[in-house]
Amino acid sequence: MLRALIVGLYAVFGVIFSMPAHWHFASLAKKDPKKAWLKSSQYVRGFFKNIMFLSGTKVDVRGLENLPDENTGVLFLANHRSYFDIIILQAVLGRPVGFVAKKELKKIPLFHYFMSDIGCVYLNRQSPREAMKSIKEATDNLANGLNMTLFPEGTRNKGTDLLPFKEGGYRIAEKAKAPMVLVAMTGNDQILEANKGFTIKARHVTLEFSKPYYIADMTREEQKEFYSQIPSKIADMLKTHAN
Repeated sequence: MLRALIVGLYAVFGVIFSMPAHWHFASLAKKDPKKAWLKSSQYVRGFFKNIMFLSGTKVDVRGLENLPDENTGVLFLANHRSYFDIIILQAVLGRPVGFVAKKELKKIPLFHYFMSDIGCVYLNRQSPREAMKSIKEATDNLANGLNMTLFPEGTRNKGTDLLPFKEGGYRIAEKAKAPMVLVAMTGNDQILEANKGFTIKARHVTLEFSKPYYIADMTREEQKEFYSQIPSKIADMLKTHAN
């Protein structure tokens, strides 16, 4: 409980006292979005690294060498088991990365400002029109060189097997002509979600990146086949984490 209190207080006061930084990033984004993404991501990455340190989270990273050069926008597709997933990915990836997140995260006081600063897009699945606008925004971000992360399960998975994947977001990489990288994480839910009460425990997380897949170079049939294989590919990656 003490660890959770320390992390919670750091997060709350950190966000409050970082508001001047947010105003700076928001102003910079009007003139130079790419520079704003870079600066805000560096800032938020440092903030998240501190949260990981305070929570005692250690990460074993595999396949980082598989990623294309930093000037290429990548769509990351990851399994989703914890609120810490965004924190871990942002802290580990040494490049600007936004997230396609459910609209409920936009309701978190103050925090959502910094999510927007790093290029996050909020998805309203109840409104097809709004969802299409969000997908278009994410596609534009990716085409302009910002990395984006999508959780195709759609929500945090509390079970042992992967939830059914929603394929709508896959078009982001296809339309932006950007590579897609699959991401598998284990141990992430052990930090918070698997514990009784609001308790944060020091845990070891395994984070793995696949090779890049170039969707735009595939035929329509090859794309359909690949999309259908994505859940099993991530599941196979997860199985290796037990070894």
